[in-house]
Amino acid sequence: MSMDAKNKTALQAVGVVIVMGALAWASVPFYDWFCRVTGFGGVTNVAEAGSDVILDRTVKVRFDASLDRDMPWEFRPKQVEMEMRIGETGIAFYEAYNPTDRPVAGTASYNVTPYEAGLYFNKIACFCFTEQVLQPGERVEMPVTFFVDPEMVDDRDAKFTKVITLSYTFYETELPEETAKVDSETASTITVN
Repeated sequence: MSMDAKNKTALQAVGVVIVMGALAWASVPFYDWFCRVTGFGGVTNVAEAGSDVILDRTVKVRFDASLDRDMPWEFRPKQVEMEMRIGETGIAFYEAYNPTDRPVAGTASYNVTPYEAGLYFNKIACFCFTEQVLQPGERVEMPVTFFVDPEMVDDRDAKFTKVITLSYTFYETELPEETAKVDSETASTITVN
């Protein structure tokens, strides 16, 4: 094999590695965009306000809560399900409790099943939009305001949906710097008599 052929092969191999790296880097934001646009994988939409149209047809919305195995909180929905008219704005509450002796920050991921309904499930306000910090022993109620878009009844795959399940999973995240700083200052002022 000549030197030119070896150089060409090496250059092609480097090119393949660069292209594959670029595709891997772009795949996560592309997949996130794709899921938000299509509702694929149960990703929900975000709305500024409720629907202008409310149908007589109802849908049951069930609520589910879970924790990452390393998350020390207790987390549960305050209601198991609610029946509501399609297009009607609903509000549900979840409860979180930090039984530890330290502040714990968490972020919730979410999805909707069946996946076909994800495109039509709209959140107006949700605790999942921001990181939550619970102090030691703190218990909070966290609301989610939502509606099911009436356009769901015209979708050939989603129109027969009678039950939608909204699921959240909380993961522990790093404490915000200002919270961690306040916590360490508080700990340094404690004296033992």
